[in-house]
Amino acid sequence: MVSLRAVLPGIAVLLGLAAVARAIGSATPVSPLIAAIGIGVIVAAVVGMPEWAESGVDRHKLLLETGIVLLGAQLTVGQLVTTGPLVVGLAIGIVIVGVLFVEIVGRQVGIESHTRSLLAAGASVCGVSAVLAVAGSIDGDEADISYAAGTVLLFDAITLVVFPILGAVLGLPDRLFGVWAGLSLFSTGPAAAVGFAVSETAGQWATITKLVRNTFIGVLAVAYALYYTSDTGDTERTNATEIWYRFPKFLVGFLLVALLANLGVVDSSAQAAVGTVSDWLFTLAFVGLGFELNPRQLRSTGTGPLLVVLAQFITVSLLALGAVTLLL
Repeated sequence: MVSLRAVLPGIAVLLGLAAVARAIGSATPVSPLIAAIGIGVIVAAVVGMPEWAESGVDRHKLLLETGIVLLGAQLTVGQLVTTGPLVVGLAIGIVIVGVLFVEIVGRQVGIESHTRSLLAAGASVCGVSAVLAVAGSIDGDEADISYAAGTVLLFDAITLVVFPILGAVLGLPDRLFGVWAGLSLFSTGPAAAVGFAVSETAGQWATITKLVRNTFIGVLAVAYALYYTSDTGDTERTNATEIWYRFPKFLVGFLLVALLANLGVVDSSAQAAVGTVSDWLFTLAFVGLGFELNPRQLRSTGTGPLLVVLAQFITVSLLALGAVTLLL
């Protein structure tokens, strides 16, 4: 258990840089969340991560999850009823297409099976989190994990820049853009960031849609475990409890907060306060995400897997764009 004293210095670093990012957001057209990621990348590349700050900065994922939970207070039942089922259906289709694409095409170009599966999970469900979850299910080695995680982080960095530009060029309505980003991007942080860079509505829908995709992490981990242990008969970790173990449990908190808000337990003034706290948590988390995207830490990868993941990303993004344009 990490002590509070060990965590506080890193949290202070995140808080200071987040304040700078929000000041930039107030003074310029740049989204404070995009500014936060940029500041994190620059500081990490120039200064590096001080050892005394590492424990606190590493808590950025927890801060992001907490911000997402509080985001539930801004969601109405009407939004979920009208769009929710369709988003779930689209997410299921995107996950299936994404995984099969990397597995089938990757096999054809000779990518090793474990590497192929980790790339499929990271690109199709929830980025590095899915890579680690599936790696635990199939006993992936450190080289495969680093390779897949580095590839995911590389695409996260690129899409953070490209997707807001595409949104402006295409002129999609905010809700459509948010759902498209949530269906297409690899990781939760970048999906939320590019959504909020466009608008509050786009950010909410990007986050919600990405959360729906994230819920398949447990199912995919179990499916891969079954696949890789079928030849050996080792079923120790393939029971149904694995799904709950891998399930992103903060989603439960998100749904609970949304329910309380829609039941009137959270009044309008409290919702405004919760929204402010959520905004700050997102900013803190995205500074930490910037540190994670440190170019020094992005592993050099071969062109074969990168091209397969790029082809998957383009295919999935185009399919998702066509679907949201036609159906939403």
